[in-house]
Amino acid sequence: MKKILFCATVDYHFKAFHLPYLKWFKEQGWEVHVAASGELTLPYVDKKYNISIERSPLSLKNIGAYNEFKKVINNNEYQIIHCHTPMGGIISRLAARTTRKKGTKVIYTAHGFHFCKGAPLLNWLIYYPIEKVMAKHTDCLITINEEDYTIAKRKFRAGQIKHVHGVGVDIDKFKPINELEKSERKISYGFKPGDFLLFYAAEFNKNKNQQLLIKALGHLKESLPNVKLILCGEGALKEECEKLAQSLGIQHMVHFLGYRKDIDQLLPMCDVAVASSLREGLPVNIMESMACGLPVVATKNRGHNELITHQKNGFLVEPNDINSFANHIIDLYNKRDLLLSMKLNSINKVKLFTVYRVSLELISIYESYMLEDMHETTSKHNRAYI
Repeated sequence: MKKILFCATVDYHFKAFHLPYLKWFKEQGWEVHVAASGELTLPYVDKKYNISIERSPLSLKNIGAYNEFKKVINNNEYQIIHCHTPMGGIISRLAARTTRKKGTKVIYTAHGFHFCKGAPLLNWLIYYPIEKVMAKHTDCLITINEEDYTIAKRKFRAGQIKHVHGVGVDIDKFKPINELEKSERKISYGFKPGDFLLFYAAEFNKNKNQQLLIKALGHLKESLPNVKLILCGEGALKEECEKLAQSLGIQHMVHFLGYRKDIDQLLPMCDVAVASSLREGLPVNIMESMACGLPVVATKNRGHNELITHQKNGFLVEPNDINSFANHIIDLYNKRDLLLSMKLNSINKVKLFTVYRVSLELISIYESYMLEDMHETTSKHNRAYI
């Protein structure tokens, strides 16, 4: 039986983004293995390896992780190895060098290079040369946004370089609801029907920059007191953000909901999605918001720029432009015809990024290597009779 190995830094990555592809390979009769840190039970998986890998490129534990990956790879005859996440992608590709020479195809999906326009110089100094070298050990490098694709095509020497539209959004799960349902759901979550809800789900860290959203809301506390900001997620800077809201006197306008499993229920009742991050690959949270019919007010970065067309399905602002951010929220609050047109534009644009569309793109890549492997097997078989 043919085997595929999926590699990443943490196993939750597979649960969040790759279950449809694990399932697809099982349906094709393949044996599916995964290797990452963590002890999650995953469906569609025949073997799961818990690797002692760390996110930091400076962690000495990653030497052990390299040996663990190498043992797994050398003990199995994989036809395809698909690598994900920065450290998971680097270490597993290093470990796969020998087996790649024997015919194993190595695919790497870059879910957003750490180096990009506006990224810190340190990111360029550390990650750019590593990714450039690792591309030589990659049969197919997949990027999920145009900026990364352009950099990869110009600078890297992978066997193939492909662009797919992210990891896909499930539009059967994330979808709009009518105004009556919105009002009823707002009440069920403790809000008033007339509350104008802004939504953002992200880890509280420096990159996600939630302070911008809180400061922008501070500009609205007198003129639009019924605007509420819903922030989902945990993280090191959550307490700092709570203190900022208190210091601005808007703690009653900001709702910190913590980690949630009901985002698909929360999003459709909201009015506008907001996003403040400094760096993104192609953010799933924004695609989910668009699928629910929300206009988006967001900071400019490569991921947001690809999903949001300024003044069509939302607004893009500079990362520290608090005034513009607040003014665009005021526009959407006061101009309901603008809100409606942007809602429709979000729904239409997200059709490019559905799970179905992305699945077709990714399966096409998989099948090209599966067919290539069949061709090589047939050729070897024919040569045996020459």
